[in-house]
Amino acid sequence: MERCLTQNEIQLFCIWLQSEEKSKNTIEKYCRDASAFAGYLAGSAVTKEKVVAYKTRLIEENYAVRSVNSILASLNSLFSFLDWTDLKVKSIKIQHQIYRPEEKELTKAEYIRLLSAAKQNKNQRLNLLIQTICSTGIRVGELQFITVEAAKCGEAVVSLKGKTRKVFLVKELKRKLLRYAAEQKILSGPVFITRSGRPVNRTNVWREMKNLCAQARINPSKVFPHNLRHLFARTFYRMEKDIAVLADILGHSSINTTRIYIITTGDEHRRRMENMHLVT
Repeated sequence: MERCLTQNEIQLFCIWLQSEEKSKNTIEKYCRDASAFAGYLAGSAVTKEKVVAYKTRLIEENYAVRSVNSILASLNSLFSFLDWTDLKVKSIKIQHQIYRPEEKELTKAEYIRLLSAAKQNKNQRLNLLIQTICSTGIRVGELQFITVEAAKCGEAVVSLKGKTRKVFLVKELKRKLLRYAAEQKILSGPVFITRSGRPVNRTNVWREMKNLCAQARINPSKVFPHNLRHLFARTFYRMEKDIAVLADILGHSSINTTRIYIITTGDEHRRRMENMHLVT
C-alpha cells in the first residue's frame, strides 16, 4: 500500500507535537522540515529509498552535518507519529571537535566592542540585553523571564522546554536592570519589551546585533545571541573547570551538549601542543 504525505497529515503532526508539550520553536521547525520534505516528494509515494535520497540530496547541497541531522530528526519524529517507523533513517555520525575555528568564536574583546557600539548608538536596551545574556548564559528566548521582580530578588526562574531552573543575577546586573526599568517606567513583568509592551523576540535581537558589526569591527558571522551564551560558558569553565555545574546553569540535559560550548580555539589547542615539548 502506497503511503503519501499530505498537508492534513502534517497538520495533525503539528497538533500532536503541541500535545507532547514541545516548545513553539521546535514545533515550527519540525513542521517546516516536514513540509519541505513533502515539497521534495511532489505528491509521490513515500518510500525508504526516497527518504535516503533526500538525505543524500541535503548532503550534496552542502548543508552542515548538524543541519542534516536536525532535519532527519524532524522526519524521524514525523514517521514515528504516522507509525511509518520502517522509514526512519540514521543520522550522520559526527566526530567530536577538539577545537573551535577562530572565525566562529566571539572573544571577550569583541564583546566589549559590541557593548561600546550599542552605547555609542544610544541603544540602551540592546546594550543591557547583550550584557544580560552574556553574564547569565541564558538563551535569547529566555529573556522574557528577566523581569522586574527577578531583578529585585536577584534570581530569575526560567521555565522552558518542560524544564525549570534558577538563573542568578549578579549585583551589578541587578542594579542596571532596575535602573533601566525605572527609567522606562516598567513597573513589573519582562524588562526587555518592545514599544507595544511585548517581550522582544529573537529576530529583533539578531537584527539589532548584526547592525553593530561594522561599527564594532567584528565579522558578522560571529555576532548572534547564542554566541554570547558560548562566551559565558567558556569564561565560566576557565574559572571553575566544573562541566557538571555549567551544564546545570545552561539548562542542558546532557553534558555532551555542554562540551560543544567549551571547546577551545585552534590557537589555544596549538599552544597546548607546543607546551608539551615532545619534539626534541
